[in-house]
Amino acid sequence: MTKKQKKVLIRIIIAFLLLVVLHFVPVKGWLSLVLYLVPYFVIGYDILKKAFKGILNRQVFDENFLMAVATVGAIILGEYTEGVAVMLFYQIGELFQSYAVGKSRRNISELMDIRPDYANIEKDGKLEKVDPDEVEVGSIIVVKPGEKIPIDGIVEYGTTTLNTAALTGESLPRDAKEGDEVISGCINMTGLIKIKTTKEFGDSTVSKILDLVENSSSKKSRSENFITKFARYYTPAVCYGALALAVLPPIVSLIIGFDPAWNQWIYRALTFLVISCPCALVISIPLSFFAGIGGASKEGVLVKGSNYLEALSEAKYIVFDKTGTLTKGVFEVAGIHDAVIPEDKLLEYAAYAESFSSHPISRSLCKAYGKEIDQTRVSDVNEISGEGVTAVVDGTSVAAGNIKLMKRLGIECKECGSVGTVVHVAVNGSYAGHILISDQLKPHTKQALEELKKLGMKKLVMLTGDAKRVAESVAKEVGVTDVYSELLPADKVSKVEELLEKKPAKEKLVFVGDGINDAPVLSRADIGIAMGALGSDAAIEAADIVLMDDDPLKISKAIHISKKCIRIVYENIYFAIGIKIICLVLGALGIANMWAAIFADVGVMVIAVLNAIRALNAGK
Repeated sequence: MTKKQKKVLIRIIIAFLLLVVLHFVPVKGWLSLVLYLVPYFVIGYDILKKAFKGILNRQVFDENFLMAVATVGAIILGEYTEGVAVMLFYQIGELFQSYAVGKSRRNISELMDIRPDYANIEKDGKLEKVDPDEVEVGSIIVVKPGEKIPIDGIVEYGTTTLNTAALTGESLPRDAKEGDEVISGCINMTGLIKIKTTKEFGDSTVSKILDLVENSSSKKSRSENFITKFARYYTPAVCYGALALAVLPPIVSLIIGFDPAWNQWIYRALTFLVISCPCALVISIPLSFFAGIGGASKEGVLVKGSNYLEALSEAKYIVFDKTGTLTKGVFEVAGIHDAVIPEDKLLEYAAYAESFSSHPISRSLCKAYGKEIDQTRVSDVNEISGEGVTAVVDGTSVAAGNIKLMKRLGIECKECGSVGTVVHVAVNGSYAGHILISDQLKPHTKQALEELKKLGMKKLVMLTGDAKRVAESVAKEVGVTDVYSELLPADKVSKVEELLEKKPAKEKLVFVGDGINDAPVLSRADIGIAMGALGSDAAIEAADIVLMDDDPLKISKAIHISKKCIRIVYENIYFAIGIKIICLVLGALGIANMWAAIFADVGVMVIAVLNAIRALNAGK
């Protein structure tokens, strides 16, 4: 508890004990009023002060004004116990609400406990702790086991294992060695490392993420905006309604010759005021979204505002970029076919012939070979653009490339029945076989798309610049409903706009990309989701929702969180309004007294806040 909350708790205890004592003290008249005013002012002086300030500032109609009028009115009518009790229980509810919001904020702070307190700089052989803001780009910082990496950079010395759980929601550690890029916010688990910084602290991943989470509350959802407008008109309306309830029935009774019963109708009006306090809605709805965004961040899903969380719950169309989103975006050797020499020898010849090239295909061949390449074994390298390469390896003539290269050399080759990039290999002028290289699907891609279908998605669309044959093969394997291939980046934007025009207005379209060259499409869709954004400034900037790793299952998790959060929001709206309407009618009829009013106000607020906090665990 904060100091302020502890003070309120002490006031509640004192007021409660005084109220219990006064209940058993046989005092009447003015002395009774004076004695009851002691616990009343102990518990309610701040509410009265706020109500008075609101009147002076011409912002009359708020919950403080409602409570002040209701409790002062009850005391004037001689209902001292009820007047004090209403203020006491209102303060108990406010304390509970304050504690609940504080707990949510602390939970989110713990989930996002990635802000480094210091950076270690080596000076004169000693480590000196400095503020991360003071570290310049290109500086060498030392990170000991158990410490957070304060700034993005490249490992200059040492090997270690990094815990990225605070960023990605995944418990699986990642290895880092010399030459590897590392990002701020990760925890160094095993070895001491030295890092050369590549960014200032303000531009580092940790700063970007914290800024994103801290500013998420500024972008309000439709539900929050509705509640704000609702409270603006609702509170004055119930005040005038209470005034009418206090005045009109007695006047009508006087006109027709009956006893006006002023005290009875004023008491009903005061009960009406207590019941009508909109605290449950005004507090629980923003808290639900706040907790939902916090629960999502725990799972490595960063949502830039409650408006995006609400929109995501209405998603029915998901459009994927293929490379890097559904597939790894890394070319790997998928198979060796029609080899007339041993397969490992064929791969060795191809890897050596391609070893001087920086092309992704060349790198994938060298990686598949898996051994250190001695380039002194290679001579007479000739790279032919768009076709392949010829070289001499250990005195043997080797050609590796596509079908165009084989035709150029007059070598007859065999077609490959599988989908992917085919590297044909010829040794000493004779065809030796071909190597199939393809972009591999991510491990959870199929499962992720199945989960999305279960969540009620109408269309799963894949956009790619790849050849039609490759695109259709991937689409069939993963289960997307529509595929558009051979698209340029501008074509992807046009295709998304076409899909947006065809869909119903209430159903949202989501575009999921890896953040690389996807900014125009991410911003054009109803909701843009960037995957694998760990360390990618462009993705964090362009997207509405950021997945901190590249697991496609996180997409369905994000939608599940949004749906659960919105369900909690509507549960609170229907529950709070429903109970209040029932109690308002009962209060106006004289059936509900001030104690029922306390439940309708404080009780409903406590239940709604408890329900809202469930959104913190929406990812489970």
